[in-house]
Amino acid sequence: MENVETQVVKDEIAEFVKICFQKFLEGFVIEDAGAASPAPRKYYVEQADLMRSNDKQTLYVDFAHIGRFQGDQSFNPADLAAALEDEYYRYEPFLRKAVQNFITKLHPQYATDKEFFVAIYNMPNIERLRDLKTDKIGRLMSFAGTVTRTSEVRPELLYGTFKCLECNTEIRDVLQQFKYTEPQTCRNQVCANRTNWELVMDESKFVDWQKVRVQENSNEIPAGSMPRSIDIILRHEIVDGSKPGDKVIFTGSLVVVPDVASLLKPGESKQAVARGSGRGTGEYSSMDGVKGLKELGVRDLNYKLCFLASSVYSADARMGFINIRDEDQEDIVEQFTAEEREELARMKGETELYTKLAQSIAPTVHAHDEVKRGILLMLFGGVHKRTEEGIKLRGDINICIVGDPSTAKSQFLKYVCSFLPRAIYTSGKASSAAGLTASVVRDPDSGEFCIEAGALMLADNGICCIDEFDKMDVRDQVAIHEAMEQQTISIAKAGIQATLNARASILAAANPIYGRYDKSKSLKYNVDISAPIMSRFDLFFVIVDECDEITDYNIAEHIVNLHRNGDRAITPPFTTDQLQRYIKFARTIKPKMSTEAAEVLVKQYRTIRQGDSSYQKTAYRITVRQLESLVRLSEALARLHCDDVIRPKYVKEACRLLKKSIIHVEQSDVDLPDADLGQDQDEDMTDADKAQTHTDNTDTGAKAAEAPKKTMQITFEKYQQLSKAIAMHLRTQEEKGTTGMLQDEIVAWYLEERAEEIETEAQLFEETKLIRSVIGRLASRDAVLVVLNPEEEDKAKRILAVHPNYTPEAGDVSVRHF
Repeated sequence: MENVETQVVKDEIAEFVKICFQKFLEGFVIEDAGAASPAPRKYYVEQADLMRSNDKQTLYVDFAHIGRFQGDQSFNPADLAAALEDEYYRYEPFLRKAVQNFITKLHPQYATDKEFFVAIYNMPNIERLRDLKTDKIGRLMSFAGTVTRTSEVRPELLYGTFKCLECNTEIRDVLQQFKYTEPQTCRNQVCANRTNWELVMDESKFVDWQKVRVQENSNEIPAGSMPRSIDIILRHEIVDGSKPGDKVIFTGSLVVVPDVASLLKPGESKQAVARGSGRGTGEYSSMDGVKGLKELGVRDLNYKLCFLASSVYSADARMGFINIRDEDQEDIVEQFTAEEREELARMKGETELYTKLAQSIAPTVHAHDEVKRGILLMLFGGVHKRTEEGIKLRGDINICIVGDPSTAKSQFLKYVCSFLPRAIYTSGKASSAAGLTASVVRDPDSGEFCIEAGALMLADNGICCIDEFDKMDVRDQVAIHEAMEQQTISIAKAGIQATLNARASILAAANPIYGRYDKSKSLKYNVDISAPIMSRFDLFFVIVDECDEITDYNIAEHIVNLHRNGDRAITPPFTTDQLQRYIKFARTIKPKMSTEAAEVLVKQYRTIRQGDSSYQKTAYRITVRQLESLVRLSEALARLHCDDVIRPKYVKEACRLLKKSIIHVEQSDVDLPDADLGQDQDEDMTDADKAQTHTDNTDTGAKAAEAPKKTMQITFEKYQQLSKAIAMHLRTQEEKGTTGMLQDEIVAWYLEERAEEIETEAQLFEETKLIRSVIGRLASRDAVLVVLNPEEEDKAKRILAVHPNYTPEAGDVSVRHF
């Protein structure tokens, strides 16, 4: 028999594509627009130099550069771009050879015995995962999705070198086609071997391999449909380029692989993994691709789609997101343009920056300024610390919003999810402990157990929004104890012992037990949340739906304007992009506690602790966790003002927020200090006057007919109305140009407003005592009023003004309605 030489068929079009692509890499130039005299520089030649210095083997090519290439007239760059987009899988090996020749020409010694790869990114169109169908197989495309599971990095045989066991002939560079592929026949003309091969490990080429499970983004799922997923194959240097929870863009081509494992009988797959793990030619060799189909019988062979990724990068910037919680904070300032830096400097110098930033949070929600302040501080966050023993102290702030139905609780959660690219929204009733933390599942390919991330893991370095938090089962609530404080998730299941990171803030919303919040009961009797969980929240906000004519009118007008004019009805001080950039910049600051602020913090904590212990029915015990909450809130306020030092005013504002979230709802009656009036007048009163006083004041709660007391109590609702009325009156006087008022002037104004209802001298005395006691508490304890002349010893001559940060809620504040 005559020897017949094997003719190798060359793909001439692919060879031409390789030549054109190499010319593009060698000739593409870009001008540095930031330089004073822009000079053209060869972009990919510089990148090749960086690859050599950093010992990298992947060349990243911007797809937009191919269409802009004008350095060579031997081919049309548009045709090259179209060819790559239409048949990328066909040309991909030739592109790698072009990169190999390009690097060899520049750095011959570095390119020796190395396999180079090309990663193409920045495609003009981003497909949806649901649109990846068979008509797009082999094409170059990009699609966006959310990573849900990643496998471990394993070696993959790329080019195999085999030795014939009959004649010892070596066959090199056998391309592997998604399975272990041996040569079809020996190249030795006198050898008829087709099955006896040995893999030469030293001469073969291996690359890193990883499989990633990607699910389509929540905003792309049609109504009534289940989210779809696809497997992504990552190779070489792009492995570990994403982690569960990341929203990323993959660029590559769609391929089809046979799904043999799904056709095996129950238990056969597991048996094949255990007994056929070695590559033999026995009974279970059918696991190797499509070889040995006789065991499948007459069943149809199924195929599945996989995506062979060329590059992977974050979808934040491409999809309009700005990740304010980026872990790499060193060069964040360099990412901003000159205009954005000027804008940040201008925002930093704004007057009333705290109020304006809070008003920019959820602008579609009317009022709720305190809740917006709390969410704003949660976005800024505190500073993560680590002790000398290695214990981590969390800097993330947890917030729980408790309120009546239709008080915009879910709107706040939805806004935060849209504000952050790494935010997860879930509902408490539909969530289990494993769904919130992590679950151990069996890998369908390898049969081994692996960890699948839950909501808190997916929100790592982000925010997890949990709606209907009170509807969670007690067993499921216990599962997030560790995640809320230590920010880790420990798993000991199925032979897996691991501690996973869950560095996420938690924003929860809960409804009262009986539908409406009962003011006569404390917080723990209104919400079905355990005490350990409550202590882990830094701030609690209670929203009560009260019927008020002016408030209802303002809310109705705001909602109607939104429906009529859409976004034009909203005019926040700062846009969402401006707010994101400012928070991202401010989070790079790590403020330190000053000595003065530390002293104020200790005093304020002691005051809050003593005030909490004075009530028998407490729903929220002040613990050391609340002291750490004050530290985190103070750090967030310092970041908000771009201050490197935590100042006493930040600590006071943090204490005010903590008091607002605790004492605002828990107190049924308010204790007022003695107004320092003489007791002689009480002693001179007759029994008839005292009885008359008791009759006239039953509606106000003042019991002047009883024996004289050093303190008096009024309902919290009345105290709130009085504080609103005084604050609004002082604000009105400030608008007229008057800075502050004497305490006696405020008392006289109040008595004049109540003149029609005061009939006796005893009633006049009690009303005077009441208003002076309220003013004393507002100035000394609640910091609603500020004393402008603190050196004045006579309280009647004190000049009082409203604290700049105090914002009375809209409503009827007339004192005539008390």
